[in-house]
Amino acid sequence: MANLKSLAKDTAIYGMSSIIGRFLNYLLVPLYTAKISAASGGYGVITNIYAYTALLLVILTYGMETTFFRYANKTDQNPQKVYSTVLSMVGLSSLLFIAMVFVFLQPICGFMGYSAHPSYVWVMAVTVAIDAFQCIPFAYLRYKKRPIKFAAFKLLFIALNIVLNLVYYLVLGGHEVGYAFYINLVCTGTITFCFWRELKEGFFAGGKLLDMPLAKKMLSYSWPILILGIAGILNQTAGYILFPYVYKGNDAHAQLGIFGAASKIAMIMSMITQAFRYAYEPFVFGKARDKDNKETYARAMKFFIIFTLLAFLVVMGYMDVLRHIIGRDYWVGLRVVPVVMAGGIMTGVYFNLSFWYKLIDRTIWGAYFSGIGCAVIIGINVVFVPHYGYIACAWAGFLGNATAMVLSYLVGQRKYPIDYPLKSIFTYVLIGGLFFAIIAYSNANLSVPAALGVNTLVIILFIAHIVYHDLPLAQLRRRISK
Repeated sequence: MANLKSLAKDTAIYGMSSIIGRFLNYLLVPLYTAKISAASGGYGVITNIYAYTALLLVILTYGMETTFFRYANKTDQNPQKVYSTVLSMVGLSSLLFIAMVFVFLQPICGFMGYSAHPSYVWVMAVTVAIDAFQCIPFAYLRYKKRPIKFAAFKLLFIALNIVLNLVYYLVLGGHEVGYAFYINLVCTGTITFCFWRELKEGFFAGGKLLDMPLAKKMLSYSWPILILGIAGILNQTAGYILFPYVYKGNDAHAQLGIFGAASKIAMIMSMITQAFRYAYEPFVFGKARDKDNKETYARAMKFFIIFTLLAFLVVMGYMDVLRHIIGRDYWVGLRVVPVVMAGGIMTGVYFNLSFWYKLIDRTIWGAYFSGIGCAVIIGINVVFVPHYGYIACAWAGFLGNATAMVLSYLVGQRKYPIDYPLKSIFTYVLIGGLFFAIIAYSNANLSVPAALGVNTLVIILFIAHIVYHDLPLAQLRRRISK
């Protein structure tokens, strides 16, 4: 239990930078959707560009975050040498990527459909290369258990980004889409200078910057994680990338903008998953040698599902309030929110399940599962988007993530069995499904005040069930009754 308390504390701190930061970034959503109309397709351009950015970030880090944690915790490795080698590898590959983009800028712009706006592409490329490099000192902070500093840098980036966007779009009255990308580049570059101490420890601590034998070992471990990462991020972004290519109408970017804006409301699920990931990854590898590690992983899975279901009910219960985050002409896309959020829960469960193959150094299994899930997503997008539009993108993500999750569980129980409390988990899922049905009915049939009242009662009942059955308060109640 002490281990879970430590995990919960770190998750809360990392979550502050992720959840509060993402919440503050929501300020940009009403700003963009107010200044950029849905019909113009401008927000669709932002959605499309950032989908490419997410994919490129995974490619340019090529699994080195997880690899760093794995090798830094090996008893036969020097953690400082591991850090220096990983930092040098990602730094060199990021510089090479920037050079290649500038050499082939025009063909790339033509392929992406931005020949008239090449600055969108090169600004995105430089930004994502710096982001990829920053991932390693951020991972180093997590390894050193410096969540406060980690959170401070994340929040500094977000605060700077929000201020500059407000100045341009609100104070100066600007409306050009490209300035969102320029501002991001300025903020990303600024944060890099904040890592002077971590970069000094990586590059100037003495010894070789790049240990080639070690680099080869780490690459053999990381390449399946790269495949896993590509497939995993495509599970989240394939719809945003493919939509302009497969959608039949002339308003592809307008429709994509509606889908992207509505999906922002569902982003709370990815915030929770990201916060959990930041704390859970070093926690798992650090605890791998403990005798009770499997029991701890099982309990962590259960509590992750419980609190993501709670988040799902809260978002759906207060949809009449949260919809004001985006402009009114984007509200037509809100029907995707429950589907996207449910898919996000499955992504988080799949992340929890993924550690069995990382701990036994068989990361190729992750590539198989995510690859199959990705194929499902791409297939559904290609076949159904031309007929059903962006709602098909939402269902594609849901089904692709569900496929990867189920496959990982079935194979994992044979290769690295963990006794998950399935009965309790399924009880929570059933209760969550029942309460969601009540919330959906009240949203559709009651006035806004009445619906909010009913939904609040439903959420309180769900919290009461959690407290009664699974929080330490239940143990205290039993002790008092004795």
